[in-house]
Amino acid sequence: MRALILSILAALTVLPAPPSFAQRPANELGRVMILEYHKIDHPEGRWTRTPANFRADLQRLWEKGYRLVALTDLLDGKIDVPAGMTPVILTFDDSSPGQFRYLEKNGAGEVDPDSAVGILEAFAREHPEFGLKATFYVLPAADPPNRLFNQPAYEERKLRYLVSRGFEIGNHTLWHANLSRYGEETVRKQLAQAQERIQRYVPGYRPRTLALPMGAYPREIGWAVRGSINGTSYQHDAILMVSGGAAPSPFSKNFDPLRLNRIQALEPELSSWLGYFDKHPEARFVSDGDPRTVAVPKSKKDEVRNPLPQGLRVVEAPSPLSSPPPGERVGVRGSKER
Repeated sequence: MRALILSILAALTVLPAPPSFAQRPANELGRVMILEYHKIDHPEGRWTRTPANFRADLQRLWEKGYRLVALTDLLDGKIDVPAGMTPVILTFDDSSPGQFRYLEKNGAGEVDPDSAVGILEAFAREHPEFGLKATFYVLPAADPPNRLFNQPAYEERKLRYLVSRGFEIGNHTLWHANLSRYGEETVRKQLAQAQERIQRYVPGYRPRTLALPMGAYPREIGWAVRGSINGTSYQHDAILMVSGGAAPSPFSKNFDPLRLNRIQALEPELSSWLGYFDKHPEARFVSDGDPRTVAVPKSKKDEVRNPLPQGLRVVEAPSPLSSPPPGERVGVRGSKER
């Protein structure tokens, strides 16, 4: 009888539902994860994520309220995700085969469903609200297997396909050159000629961002920002590093597009950051749902950069819980809040 009474009471007990994403206080000064992938292949390793684990990464991000945005939209302050959601950016370095592969079927090439592009497109079909955005940092003159995804017959088709689907192509030098080792002329040639080779296949396309091989800056950062060699001019609106943790909000005074942090998408790193933002939701960027406004707590208005991207205005948001002080370590291996 006692067991029956307990079971009835349990059935009658109504537990409060967890707060929905839309109920999260907006905080558009929170941090944003720029995830850095390399190989999508087998086996799992230091620079390799298996297709199954990459699918699981997307599922985790979806379930935890993250939504894909383009890197250039982040730079331009065009954060268009629903209220309560957090933008996340995907980047892929080195144009390795598993990132984008065609399979020969019925006399035609079809996107490999186990490549990063195939996985992203399938996930977007199942979860259209998640988005379909990523930046691919390609190597136009690298040795195989990293030269433009290692299928020479499909090089033009692949680059055109990426652009047509809304993906972005970024500069990663001609062949993964460590720019800290070279003088000005070689640095500029590496960047201008990489762009020129991309434009052979996608005329007029200008990579707006540069991912530094090995995170190595040239002796003068200006060489990497803009220049011209033999009639080819380049200009990079952002330079991405290989580590550093979650990036500051694009609306924060601390946002430096020429020194953008990234998180290497390895199991310990990714899980640690996802866990950190679960425990400290006040530290992550949370959208107010209106891409025309920048919602910040009243106590943080003096942390907003000035000027903001054109057309944006600041609005007051409810104050979230207090965030860790600047410079505090957050328990993520190899990363530090900056």
